[in-house]
Amino acid sequence: MNILIAPDSFKESLDAIDVCNAIKEGFSQVYPNAEYHLLPLADGGEGTSSVLSYVLDGDWQQIKVHDPLMRPVTAKYFLTHDGLAIIEVAEACGLHLLAPTERNPLITSTYGVGEMIADAISKGASQMLIGLGGSATNDAGAGMLQALGVKISDANGNLLSAGGASLIDTHSIDASPLKDLLSTVKITVACDVTSPLCGPTGASHVFGPQKGASSDDLLTLDTALAHFAAVTGSATVSATGTHNINANCDNVEGAGAAGGLGFALMAFCQAELKSGFDTIAEVVQLEQHLASADLVITGEGKLDAQTAMGKVASGVALRAKSISPSLPVIAICGSVDRDTDTHNHFNNLPFDVVLPSIQKLDKLENVLEGAYPNVAQTAYQLAASLKLGQHLNR
Repeated sequence: MNILIAPDSFKESLDAIDVCNAIKEGFSQVYPNAEYHLLPLADGGEGTSSVLSYVLDGDWQQIKVHDPLMRPVTAKYFLTHDGLAIIEVAEACGLHLLAPTERNPLITSTYGVGEMIADAISKGASQMLIGLGGSATNDAGAGMLQALGVKISDANGNLLSAGGASLIDTHSIDASPLKDLLSTVKITVACDVTSPLCGPTGASHVFGPQKGASSDDLLTLDTALAHFAAVTGSATVSATGTHNINANCDNVEGAGAAGGLGFALMAFCQAELKSGFDTIAEVVQLEQHLASADLVITGEGKLDAQTAMGKVASGVALRAKSISPSLPVIAICGSVDRDTDTHNHFNNLPFDVVLPSIQKLDKLENVLEGAYPNVAQTAYQLAASLKLGQHLNR
């Protein structure tokens, strides 16, 4: 029996590789001679580089960059032997790098992300996969651009300071350094956020509050980002030779991701935004693995109404059934939301079985600490049930 184990991480408790190992540990107690193929997955957010480092040949790169408040911080990214750099923006501008009292998107910057990109190019990267998610910033990617040599100036010719609020003073943008820097680099952005740059569903209003923005800050930031986008589309952007500026992408889905970093990557770096899960699935060749599987086990920390909206578990199940409707797909998760909305969504998802792994009611910290043995035990019970079913069907 060929068993494909292809889960997402369980947030705050297990990364996807640990989930794979726990499922195999439990299942192999009953089926020790089965062939197990471990394929940890992600949706393009945090954890993406670790997942891809498991299946791709390459090396971790560790560098000093600037954090969201322009303090030194160590960040890492994965560089494959064939020149693909896998970068998570949260390494440099992540919310986790700031104490709750330090969170302020008026002044936080994506400068460190630009430093990571520049470092990868200097080490021979010809392709980049950039995961957006978990950022503490709302600067429309201006900090990233500044780190790449772009000059963003006010009406007096002074370079703008860091942060989203200062963008209201943008008068001119000299993006000419990007012409040579990015001429041989293809950038793909893994992103499942559909927000445009500005407006009520844009970066500031949707994600600003969790980054520390007050209600007054939201209007300030939204206005500043709209102004920055307008200048990007105007004649005050300096000539850049053959390096084109895709100025009219502020309303494209995903432009508002990571506080508008999606906009800067599309507008100035000619990046292509793709579904996070679809991108990861393509890189790890998920469909080829599914085609040779007899049983698929996937999962994520919590199955709820959002599972049907591009999450890993549903993506695995849908692809598996498109390859072979009879291919069994089982989801192991931490918990299952049993509300009506979730029930209706599950009716449209092709899981054959959904199993929660939490064994008993307990304090949250105990549940998180016990995630590995709970997943292993659930996988064991699953395998034992399958074994019993095979026996009864003789």
